[in-house]
Amino acid sequence: MNVAIYELRTYSVVVGKMGEVVSLYANEGWPALARHPQKLVGYFTGDVGALNELIHVWKFDDDADRRAFWAGVLADPDFLAFVGKLRPLLREQSNKLMTAAPWGPHP
Repeated sequence: MNVAIYELRTYSVVVGKMGEVVSLYANEGWPALARHPQKLVGYFTGDVGALNELIHVWKFDDDADRRAFWAGVLADPDFLAFVGKLRPLLREQSNKLMTAAPWGPHP
């Protein structure tokens, strides 16, 4: 039985650079990602507390689906060009893999 995997990615943005990150994602990052199978649950930005964070959640059928998705994305030259511009705007990145609890709604 396959268990869906959710990947929580949190990017800590250099203070004062969130506007550039948002523009870069809107104009280059998302257009490159949108060409790949749709796995995104959503993008979010911090409003209170962690003000300089870009958070995104992805849903995959299983680990093989996750690995295949990211392999395809990382083979995309447009995405790699975007990442080259994004990295200097980030302080750090953390990834967390999660599975849904057996109760309540699931995206």
